[in-house]
Amino acid sequence: MNKLACLTLILYFTFSFVNAQAEKRCQISTAFGSIIIELYPEKAPGTVTNFLKYVSNGAYVNSSFFRVYTPENESQRDIKIQVIQGGNVTEEQLLPPIPIETTRTTGILHEHGTISMARLGPDSAQSSFFICLGDQPELDYGGKRNPDGQGFAAFGKVVEGIDVVKQIQGLENKEQYLLEPVLIQEIRLLKQIH
Repeated sequence: MNKLACLTLILYFTFSFVNAQAEKRCQISTAFGSIIIELYPEKAPGTVTNFLKYVSNGAYVNSSFFRVYTPENESQRDIKIQVIQGGNVTEEQLLPPIPIETTRTTGILHEHGTISMARLGPDSAQSSFFICLGDQPELDYGGKRNPDGQGFAAFGKVVEGIDVVKQIQGLENKEQYLLEPVLIQEIRLLKQIH
């Protein structure tokens, strides 16, 4: 095999490997339709690994989107956000909390369609996640939404189905909790396309 052919093969396999790493996609199936998310394992490896463990364990089957943040129900807060939150699982299915991969580290900002991990304190995220509607810079590192300034761990983005996210956000809620949570039938990893 000549040098050019050998170099071409090396480049091909390298490119294929990088694409396989970068193109992890999951489908979130709901009664309102599907949401396709693209994950960024090369930028947020710990957060993506944690999310995919819940996916592979089937923990998100029959979980729900249960909370929505809107300009109306955020009226009492100085720092308002617009997101939908889901991924509640049973106590038995919860994995240990993970270290936070901040936006300062990953470079994944909370923009329209970004998926990120919900948390209370630093290093406390487990199964619950949220999807942004509109840009939400106060959720990034240094943002003022969380008093500790660490922000939240973004790890991917919606690539199809943002209309489903908007529809869920518009449902009737009381103090941010949906009166009728939206069933997540399942979240599954889609086959890689090379």
